[in-house]
Amino acid sequence: MLVHSKLARRAVHLLFFALFLPLFALPLLVIVAASLASGWSGALPSGPTLAHYRDIAQGDALTALITSVLTALAASVTALTTGTWAALAAQRLGPRTRRLIDTLFLLPVAVPSVVVGLSLLVAFSQPPFLLNGTPHIVVIAHTVLVTAFAYQSVTAALARLDPAYEQSAAGLGARPAYVLWRVKLPMLLPSLTAAAGLCFALSMGELSATMMIYPPDWVPLPVRIFAATDRGSLFAGAALAVALMAGTLIVLLGVSRIRTRASYR
Repeated sequence: MLVHSKLARRAVHLLFFALFLPLFALPLLVIVAASLASGWSGALPSGPTLAHYRDIAQGDALTALITSVLTALAASVTALTTGTWAALAAQRLGPRTRRLIDTLFLLPVAVPSVVVGLSLLVAFSQPPFLLNGTPHIVVIAHTVLVTAFAYQSVTAALARLDPAYEQSAAGLGARPAYVLWRVKLPMLLPSLTAAAGLCFALSMGELSATMMIYPPDWVPLPVRIFAATDRGSLFAGAALAVALMAGTLIVLLGVSRIRTRASYR
């Protein structure tokens, strides 16, 4: 730790808990408590119940969770593939062209996600690219919104990568494709898995653009949460939020194990 004084370390720990508990931990605990309650008229929730979770298992919420996971997986894989390819290609371009590519990839992040949803709705509502009302437009919207993070993660990893490994492999007669698959990509694997986890988490929680383009037969869970809270079902919405957090956390833990193994390679 950078703080060597014992008293200073305790002060840093106290400051961390003073900021972490009210800003991060407490809201999550409130959501979990609300999901297990049937009422909340005082300082603490009342009427402990598991009815909200039973409704999730029996109703459309489970389908919405599966929809969110499938959408996030498809968007993450597409974004990671596109971002990695673009970062590798941009590495060999000139500074001006590289800055132009950086701008193009960061543009969807620089504008509100509602604008991205509206632009896709207008672009894909007419032939020959008629995707409005299909699940594909939702996947495309999520991919557009998260590709920038994959691109930036891989670009930063490439900047830190020691070129000596690539040069040594090329000097021994390895072809560029072999160097890419057996040298460069394995060294980038920890960053690739981290980028995949970030893209997945962002896609799981995306709402603004999704609200504008989702079809009736492809409703992600954040839309269900918004609909439940909008009609006043706060406790049911809290249970849906817990299910969303749990599903996201399970996948991220799996990605974390892959990243840990990749780091020891």
